[in-house]
Amino acid sequence: MIASPVPESNPVRSVASVSAGLAALLAALAMIGPFSIDTYLPAFPAIGTALGASPVAVQQTLTAYLVPFSLMIMWHGALSDALGRRRVILVGLALYVLASLFCVFGPQLFGSPATRIEYLWLGRALQGLCAGVGIVVSRAIIRDLLDGPAAQRLMARISMMFAIGPALAPVIGGWIHAFFDWHGIFAFMALFGAALWLATLRWLPETLPEEKRQSLHPVHLWHAYRSVFGHAEFMALSTALSLNFIGMFVYVLSSPVFLTQHLGVSPQGFAWLFVPCVGGLVIGSYISSRLAGRLSPRRTIAVGYIVMCLAAAANLAMNMAFKARLPWAILPFPFYTIGMAMAVPSLQLLALDLFPEKRGLASSCQAVVQTGTSAFSAAVLAPLLWSTPLMLAGGMAGSLLLGLCVFAIALWHYRAPQRTSL
Repeated sequence: MIASPVPESNPVRSVASVSAGLAALLAALAMIGPFSIDTYLPAFPAIGTALGASPVAVQQTLTAYLVPFSLMIMWHGALSDALGRRRVILVGLALYVLASLFCVFGPQLFGSPATRIEYLWLGRALQGLCAGVGIVVSRAIIRDLLDGPAAQRLMARISMMFAIGPALAPVIGGWIHAFFDWHGIFAFMALFGAALWLATLRWLPETLPEEKRQSLHPVHLWHAYRSVFGHAEFMALSTALSLNFIGMFVYVLSSPVFLTQHLGVSPQGFAWLFVPCVGGLVIGSYISSRLAGRLSPRRTIAVGYIVMCLAAAANLAMNMAFKARLPWAILPFPFYTIGMAMAVPSLQLLALDLFPEKRGLASSCQAVVQTGTSAFSAAVLAPLLWSTPLMLAGGMAGSLLLGLCVFAIALWHYRAPQRTSL
């Protein structure tokens, strides 16, 4: 059971003082956005058949979700800085439940046969508007509660739990689809959101005292957003984080094609891709947690990049030499996600620590960069690359190389002389 809320006046300063239940709740809140991307992927062919839509039109339900997700995510953090973390999460989850129910019933109740996919686009867009509240505000809550290596350890612990959800999501979605058709997947999302709303109401503490809250005045917000988006080091760190993620995310977005067409996997066999990836994320997050306080953030990130580069190079080489087949076509992925998970907590915290007085807003801006690149990947990059496994391998390697270059820029060109965090 989750422990009693932590009083605002006595924020905790060690990972041990944060209950496992509270860490699990924060992980689940952070998970709901990515979970909403992956769960219905196995049902893409059935959705296209049921709604009379082409594969490209069904693929655009991802874009319809990610674009408003990336736009609204910019505001979740600012709202939580002004109104409190807990209140913003509760409102966002309530709206998410309603949007998920619209995805279940909207296309049938309101759409004609020619427009049903468009109503699903609308439902996904409504989901995207509110699903980002968990991932943004949970990061701010971690920094409200903890400092330094303790924050890195908790971020890594939450990353381990967080990783399980997106990996299990398509597996769960595939089995729900087998028994209840694709409507049941969105009904499951609604139930998941309702359960998180109840858990938040009961157990989540308010971690931002009244005296530390920020103004929502437009002039204040303008200057705040300009200071964050205009900060070269923050943007470089956030972009590097996003590009590392895209290296694996193109496979997630392309999984209906990569798994079913290139590898011959059934809709119930998506575990071939997602279980090894989650294993890598859990291992990498555990390593990051163990390295906190032993290696500097810069060195932890460097080790993560070495592991990712080796995995991406092996993936590219194998696809150049052989035809993609199970299981070897999957082997590089857990190693890539190990390296990615090692680097993520340090990259996130280094960026957030540049703005200690407005961590919620900075977390929003960080998420905007990541979801903006994810939306581009869903709309353009994945359809461009999924035609062959070699193209996907090249996309992973190219994205990682760009991420490494951007991190090098952050490290060598935008480090202030007095700052030693990098």
